Amino acid sequence: MLLTLLRKPKPATFAAVNLPLSVKFSLLFSTLRHPYPETQPLEKSALQSLVLSHYHHGKFHSLLQNVVASPSLLLTACHNLRKHAPDSTPPPLTLDSVSAHFFSLEELSFQLSKNCLDVESCCIPIFPEANKGTPLVQPNLKLKVVLEAIRIVLEVIYDDRFATFSYGGRANMGRHTAIRYLKNSLENPSWWFSVKFDKALFGSRHVEKLCLMLGEKIEDNALLDLIRRLFECKVVTIDLNGVCLGRGLPQECALSSILINVYFNVFDKELQELRLKTNKENPKFKENELVEGLSDSGSVFYKPLKIYAVRYLDEILVITSGTKIFEKIEFIGMELQAVAPSILRPPKTEKAIRAWKKYLRQKEARLLELKNAKERNRKKLGMKLLNHVHKKLKQSNGFKFDFRIENEVRQVFSTWADEVVREFLISVDERWEWHRKLTTGDFLSLARIRDKLPHDLVNAYDNFQNQVGKYLKPVKAKKQLEEEVRRREEEEEEKYAQRTVEDLTRRCIKVDAPLELIRKAIKTVGFTNQMGRPRPISLLMVLEDADIIKWYAGVGRRWLDFYCCCHNFRKVKIIVSYHLRFSCILTLAEKHEATKRETIRHFTKDLKVICGVNGDEKVHFPSEREIKMMGDKILSDPTAVDGSLTLALIRLASDEPCHRCISHFCDRTDTVVYRIHLLQKYLNVNPLDENNWVPQMGAIHDSLHRKCAPLCSEHISELYMGRLTLQDIDCTAFVDVD
Repeated sequence: MLLTLLRKPKPATFAAVNLPLSVKFSLLFSTLRHPYPETQPLEKSALQSLVLSHYHHGKFHSLLQNVVASPSLLLTACHNLRKHAPDSTPPPLTLDSVSAHFFSLEELSFQLSKNCLDVESCCIPIFPEANKGTPLVQPNLKLKVVLEAIRIVLEVIYDDRFATFSYGGRANMGRHTAIRYLKNSLENPSWWFSVKFDKALFGSRHVEKLCLMLGEKIEDNALLDLIRRLFECKVVTIDLNGVCLGRGLPQECALSSILINVYFNVFDKELQELRLKTNKENPKFKENELVEGLSDSGSVFYKPLKIYAVRYLDEILVITSGTKIFEKIEFIGMELQAVAPSILRPPKTEKAIRAWKKYLRQKEARLLELKNAKERNRKKLGMKLLNHVHKKLKQSNGFKFDFRIENEVRQVFSTWADEVVREFLISVDERWEWHRKLTTGDFLSLARIRDKLPHDLVNAYDNFQNQVGKYLKPVKAKKQLEEEVRRREEEEEEKYAQRTVEDLTRRCIKVDAPLELIRKAIKTVGFTNQMGRPRPISLLMVLEDADIIKWYAGVGRRWLDFYCCCHNFRKVKIIVSYHLRFSCILTLAEKHEATKRETIRHFTKDLKVICGVNGDEKVHFPSEREIKMMGDKILSDPTAVDGSLTLALIRLASDEPCHRCISHFCDRTDTVVYRIHLLQKYLNVNPLDENNWVPQMGAIHDSLHRKCAPLCSEHISELYMGRLTLQDIDCTAFVDVD
């Protein structure tokens, strides 16, 4: 239908004017608006069905024309790009809303289906101040949708084909998942090495090799040509052994992660075959098979040769068993070390044991108090019942009820009696005391007395003594208690022996946060002085109080989320809870020319902020209790702190005309213009110089320094809190402010 209409003669008004191609497309689609149902974003199952429907003869065909160009897939990409606050629910995106406020999705769909998208016009270079330095090429919002659509399609094709040890750029396969695998699955590692590449960009040779790998599964020259053009325009770059991957920096493209995984997939398969071959040649025997034929004094500890591997984007770690003793190794921003199990799970110290025993004594005292209170209440209730019954019996000849309650009352009193007897029999000392009182000093036990007494009385006494010996003589109970104590001692000895053997024969992976780098980072940014004490940051004093607290909270939460899987996470908590908290308090104090005590009295140690006209208090910075309760519970891939730590957004003190918010697909115009300030420019240091910069910490590209970004109140708050990164805004929509 579309091709038929395109072949028809154009109206005179359309042909007479020499309009640009984009305007012609817009007019064309406005006249060809079809009455089909509203296009909706695709669910995961529908997306998989759409992609797999183009799989024929072992390859995927016509993906750009029929899948990437699909309006429903493009709308799905728009939804993925849009970010909003957790407590807000913006209206859903539609084809009409996107076309009305941003660009025409129908036109983009047509251009992709005809392979006539002008990629170069969608790539905007951002030049540094005074045009000094290399510009940063950024895609506009239209091209970002195309990149996200391609990423979605490649994810459907390749995600199930990647190796199990491939992490990064995948759903639920991030840093924390890799660390959890290293801590829980590795057995007795004793030798390892990491693979890092020379710092170099993907060249044309690498791109052609990547396209050949893609061509093994994708038969679509148009899609592969589009990927080549994206690399040629430098809108998609891969910096091997760089510090920009997976950190939310604007110079990183979302498509780069999955392309890296595709590029290294061949290496992953060869390594996986080597692992399987090694496991087959070194099987794991059962314990009874190992000790069979050994003497009583002989023992064996068998460690089969195994190979483990973890790859996070371009960082590769290979671990195997052997005889080499290794030290710490750095991987994905953390420190790994093989240690004895007792280091990860140390036994209780004498102080901890004393504290635990004290807790048990206090617990027993509380239980005794509850027991006594229960008995008192029970006694009071019983006396009330007896008094009531006695009073009724005096006043009348008996009770007259429409129903019988004897069984219920008998059951209640029987239950109480059973509980009292059961609690009494538990105490060995009380049983000994009552047994002694009832069995000693009784004249009925004498033979000369028994002969003179009635036979029935003697039999009753003997029967009573038998019952006393049966229920009150605690010899058996005492033996059970002694056996329980002996069993506990044996278990403790066995556990100690087992821990000793494990410490000598087993090694586990300990994951630590790089505390030296964190301390250098907080000193470089200015959280602390040279002595390591908190200090104010003068650059942030021009911000509002709430924005200052949000900036500190964003940095702190990112650090906590990133290192929550580490063994020394408690020390990271101290850095956030003490250094960052009091640096924020000192910054607020210096801004208002107040003392630290006055600032704490106003904001409290939890840094509460009064919001709205109603005076509602809101806490952005994590409280001390919240930090204390944090732990290893996150499986997603956390965003590194680099983007928040090296960025400050300063509100301009001028009345600029209203601009649209540059966050992806935000149509709000009630915005405020903020100027971007970068840490490396503020400190006048080069991020490539590790002597003056923090090693392994990335930095935002210098081209964004002092650029002006219009943002609405919701997204500027999300940027401060660290939930939004510069990847989530349209960097080509910066405004020029004199």
